[in-house]
Amino acid sequence: MRAGFTLVLACFALAAGIALGAGPLAGDDDTTTPAKQASAQPRQRAASGLDDSFAAAVAPTLYDRRLANQTVTILALPGADETVLKGLTDQIVAAGGAVTSRVTLTEGLTAPGEKSMVDTLATQLATQMAGSADPAATTYVRMGQLLGTAFATTDAAAAPTPDIATIRQSLVAGSLADDAGTAATAPLVLVATGTDLEDTIVTGLVEGIAAKAHGVVVVGDSFSGDIAAVRATGTPAATVDGVETPAGQVAAVLALVRQITGGGGQFGASGIDGPIPVG
Repeated sequence: MRAGFTLVLACFALAAGIALGAGPLAGDDDTTTPAKQASAQPRQRAASGLDDSFAAAVAPTLYDRRLANQTVTILALPGADETVLKGLTDQIVAAGGAVTSRVTLTEGLTAPGEKSMVDTLATQLATQMAGSADPAATTYVRMGQLLGTAFATTDAAAAPTPDIATIRQSLVAGSLADDAGTAATAPLVLVATGTDLEDTIVTGLVEGIAAKAHGVVVVGDSFSGDIAAVRATGTPAATVDGVETPAGQVAAVLALVRQITGGGGQFGASGIDGPIPVG
C-alpha cells in the first residue's frame, strides 16, 4: 500500500510540474519558432485538461484524510479570486479538514496610503490587549500579529475570547476586514494573495500572522510577486504559487498537511522545493 501511494505521489508530482509549467515538457520560448508555437497550442490545452482531471482523481488518495480533525482559517487579501478560494475550500474539505473562517481583508488594510490609519489602530489594540501584538513591531508585522491573534492559534482551536472579539470588531469597524464572524480560532492559516502588494506590506502581514499560528501557507497565482516577496524574506511559512490550477490547489492542501508537523517549503510553479510537497 505504501509503495502504491508513493507511486501515485510521484506520478502526481510529474503531472503537477507539467501543469504548473515546471515539468520536463516545458518549452523554451526563446528557441521555439512561431509555427511551432502555433501547432503546440492545441496540445497544451489538451494536456491542461488531462492534468486537471488527473489532479482531481488522485487528490483523495494523496490526502488520505490527513486534515481530519484539523481546522483552517482562510485570510483572503484584496484581489484573491473567488473561484480559487472556493476550490481551495473544497480541497480542504476533501482532505478531511474544516474551514472555520474565511475572512476577506480590504484595501483599507493594504493600500500604502492607509498606513497611518493601520498603524494607529494596530498601536491602540496592541496596547489595550496585552499579548495580542508587540507594540514595538513595525506597522504591518504588528497588524499581522493582531490578525493572527484574532483568527489563529498556536494551540488547539478555541472559541474567541472577549479580547479576540474586540480585535475582530475593530477590524470590521476600521474597514480592514469585511466580516470577522464569531467562529473559533484555527491552528492552520491559509493566506490567499491577489493583487500584488508592496513587499513590506505583504511580508509584514505574513510574518505577524505566522508568529501567532501553528502553521501558515501562503498561496497565489503562478509567479506571483507577493509569493516571491514572502520567499525572499525567509518568513516561516510555506508558499505555493500556481493555485489557479487544480494541481496547484492540491499542492496547497498538501502544504497545509505538512504544517501539522512543522516545516515551511516553497512549492508550485516556481517553488525551489518542487511542484508539490512529497514528504
